[in-house]
Amino acid sequence: MVFDRLKNANQYFQLGEGITKALQYLSQTDFTNLEPGKYEIDGENIFALVQTYNTKPFSAGKWEAHKKYIDIQYIFSGKEKMGFTESTKVIVMEEYDEEKDYAIYKGEGNFLIADEGHFAIFFPSDVHMPSMAINIPKEVKKVVVKVKTEFTVSSKQSLVETIDKPLEELKVADEIKQTEVTDTGQPNE
Repeated sequence: MVFDRLKNANQYFQLGEGITKALQYLSQTDFTNLEPGKYEIDGENIFALVQTYNTKPFSAGKWEAHKKYIDIQYIFSGKEKMGFTESTKVIVMEEYDEEKDYAIYKGEGNFLIADEGHFAIFFPSDVHMPSMAINIPKEVKKVVVKVKTEFTVSSKQSLVETIDKPLEELKVADEIKQTEVTDTGQPNE
């Protein structure tokens, strides 16, 4: 899971082409007068769901997770709680529905307050509960961009290379540090 402000979106471009396109769409689109509905960004690979709704009380909330799509949930206006948890802390209430791309869970988790300008990226392994009221239900305008998981696979290798490179550099630096020479001219091991 990622949680940040949209102004920092470029820090997450390394997560893949699909996520980059989605975050660029969110950054470059004025949602002020955009009506609720579905908007294609890259066909069924990436699309946006513009939503306006009243947040729900906790008793009406449901934990959910997806397999086909990554959710990027952006709060354009309003404020809500977004829950997140690990799959080990929930039990399945409704088995995965391939057509709707979600499973429903019951369990415990943590909550963040997302207000105007915040976004969260929920990967398939992230069980989440969006749209929760903070105290009382209030109106929120949210844009959920769906990024097909297959669309991000091609960039996983470059992400692994990005992560591994600094680790290799750290190993080399560590080896150099271990063989530094002391004041006596002897290797410091």
